[in-house]
Amino acid sequence: MINDMFAKYTEQAENLFMAPTRNYAKLAMDYTQKLIDAQMEATRTYTELGMQQARAALAIKDTNALQQYAEKQQAVAKDLGERVKADGEKVVALNQDFANEARKLVESSAQSASETASETVEAAKKATKAG
Repeated sequence: MINDMFAKYTEQAENLFMAPTRNYAKLAMDYTQKLIDAQMEATRTYTELGMQQARAALAIKDTNALQQYAEKQQAVAKDLGERVKADGEKVVALNQDFANEARKLVESSAQSASETASETVEAAKKATKAG
């Protein structure tokens, strides 16, 4: 009897606390990895762009080259703005996915808790009738 009660308590603890905690931790780790990957990719892109611009600036030897460099800066600025916007949209999408998945986990955990509570009440009623 005690072993059955202990097994039932262990099962309830697993279903109510441990499994949802592990699922949330996995979700958070996956989100963090995706976010770090996006940040690393953005950092690499911005660094390469900065290095290209520095090299182009170092290649200026006369006023004509300076004029060409200055004209290209407008296109570079536009490209950079588009990249920053796209990177921002990527992060927003990651955040929305994370929020949606976390909401699903909470809903699932709440449903599981409700079912477990119902089972516990039923078991207590049976135990009271039997005793």
